[in-house]
Amino acid sequence: MALKLDDVRAAREMLREVVVPTPLVHSRVLSEAIGGPVFLKCENLQRTGSFKIRGAYVRIARLSEEERAGGVVAASAGNHAQGVALAASMLGCKATVFMPQGAPLPKVAATRGYGAEVRFPGPTVDHCLEAARKYADKCGAVFIHPFDHPDVVAGQGTIGLEILEQRPDVRTIVGAVGGGGLMSGIAGAVKAALEEAGRPAVKVLGVQAKRAAAFPPSLAAGRPTKIEIQPTMADGIAVGRPGDLTYDLVSELLDAVVTVTEESISQALLLCLERAKQVVEPAGAAGVAALLEHSYAVRTPVVAVLSGGNIDPLLLSKVLRHGLAGAGRYLVVRCRLNDRPGALVTLLSELAGMGVNVLDVMHERVAARLHVEEAEVLMHLETRGSDHSEEVLGRLREKGYTLTLS
Repeated sequence: MALKLDDVRAAREMLREVVVPTPLVHSRVLSEAIGGPVFLKCENLQRTGSFKIRGAYVRIARLSEEERAGGVVAASAGNHAQGVALAASMLGCKATVFMPQGAPLPKVAATRGYGAEVRFPGPTVDHCLEAARKYADKCGAVFIHPFDHPDVVAGQGTIGLEILEQRPDVRTIVGAVGGGGLMSGIAGAVKAALEEAGRPAVKVLGVQAKRAAAFPPSLAAGRPTKIEIQPTMADGIAVGRPGDLTYDLVSELLDAVVTVTEESISQALLLCLERAKQVVEPAGAAGVAALLEHSYAVRTPVVAVLSGGNIDPLLLSKVLRHGLAGAGRYLVVRCRLNDRPGALVTLLSELAGMGVNVLDVMHERVAARLHVEEAEVLMHLETRGSDHSEEVLGRLREKGYTLTLS
């Protein structure tokens, strides 16, 4: 199926009073890093905290009154769940949403807050999809697929039209790919609009977490291929198999699909929070991670889509520590000491003299690995960066301390 520009334009009219035209924010630090202008499309500031309300609303709004009367059902790790729940409440129909066990609590609470009934059939999105389809068959509710439907793709494609209006000279658009609805919609809308206007096409890059990257093997095989997903912080794009529709669109419209590591995702999230002042979930930061890992693949000006900002505060704290560690600004060190009065004070004074912030200290005297006259401290340290960390470790070793990095 070709994505028709008229369908995207019709979806945009339908969404005019529903969604927020999200801002396009210049990123100086990313622009300097890749040598050209970089802008962030802040769908993390969209209603429900992600782009998903666009496709969900268009899909449900195009149902007949009889179909809406039977209710809708969806499966989601969180963002699609919220989009469906809000869209259903606005359009006056019942929504039932299947979410994975262990789904982020803020996403569960928000989905319920929009009026949906939430059920937990299993640990993965694939379990939820199976349960949602069975529920639809049994109860007559309409299944609202998170990505593999033309109305959903058209709704997500409205982001592309906004990008062209906000940055007509854009040459590369990069963003996260789970099932493929977001970036195939954006690519289809942008390339069709530019072709209609007789203007050069832009490059569109999709990004997947390396631990949940179903598109590269699928594209290599020439068909949608199911993979085993490994644990990833980017749960919002952890999809084990591309959709049939979105596979066709991605293979036709996207210039490439690249993968990024967990380390790059955590550093991208830290960058968004610290330098761009944008709260973004790991999946939402995948486009920025791609710029950190694959800057050679883009032409500027670049727009990176921040696709979502619904992150559990506990996960945020963990990911930020991960990002700080990756940037060399957070050290966890075990240090051997002579077990005598003042030894710990001397060590902490050394660290203070080097400008190190000691976040936490655990002191251990009795362990099989320690000699009778030894003690060991486990320290969480905040430094000014990689060079400072190396300086600190080198200075402590010069002073005779035995160190182990954790």
